[in-house]
Amino acid sequence: MKALTGSVVCATVLLVGGMVSATSRLEAATPQTAASDKSLDSRIEGRIHNDATLKKYEIDVSVDGGVATLTGTVATEADRGKAGNLAQIAGITRVDNKIIVDLNAGTKGTAGTVKEKTKEGAEKTKNGAEKAIDKTKDGAKVVGEKTKDGAVKVGDEVTDAYLISKLHTDFVNETTLKGSDINVDSDDHVVTLKGTVMSEAGRTRAVQIAKNTKGVKRVVDHLTIGPKK
Repeated sequence: MKALTGSVVCATVLLVGGMVSATSRLEAATPQTAASDKSLDSRIEGRIHNDATLKKYEIDVSVDGGVATLTGTVATEADRGKAGNLAQIAGITRVDNKIIVDLNAGTKGTAGTVKEKTKEGAEKTKNGAEKAIDKTKDGAKVVGEKTKDGAVKVGDEVTDAYLISKLHTDFVNETTLKGSDINVDSDDHVVTLKGTVMSEAGRTRAVQIAKNTKGVKRVVDHLTIGPKK
């Protein structure tokens, strides 16, 4: 009986030893990946984004359990294949290439920029046109004023005809000279006033207007006070 018991115990020990040995072999058979999925993800993205051809595209990389999934859009099938090849690095067991081929890829990102630049150029053109119009208006205003003030000028010199015309206009618009009859003559910018005014104040005012008129050298007063003849 003791001998039998000893045999059972021995078998149990052998069995347990066998289980421990099997477990050790299972742990040894488990692959130990040198880099995590995250680091693999970063390495692949770096390879793709640093490539002269592929860096202009929006390509996303996701690594899960050693499987790299690529998504995004490229312009050619060759670019798609190139991205897949760059993803095949140590630690990646499979590449799932879901990148879409679109002839317009790589240009969509600049469309907004082109649109903004076009809009900006249009605004600058509009602003330039508005400024040009304003300058034209200002120039026309100045020219109009100069034309009004110097309608009968020759070059920059005031003519006698201009002085006669201007003084007649100024006298008609002057309140103190209402009812007056003033004759204006100009010879070499020397203005002679003849005729009648209604009062001394009117006479003084007429002479003053003539003296203050640009271009007049001297005023000869032959005015008389009395009713209009």
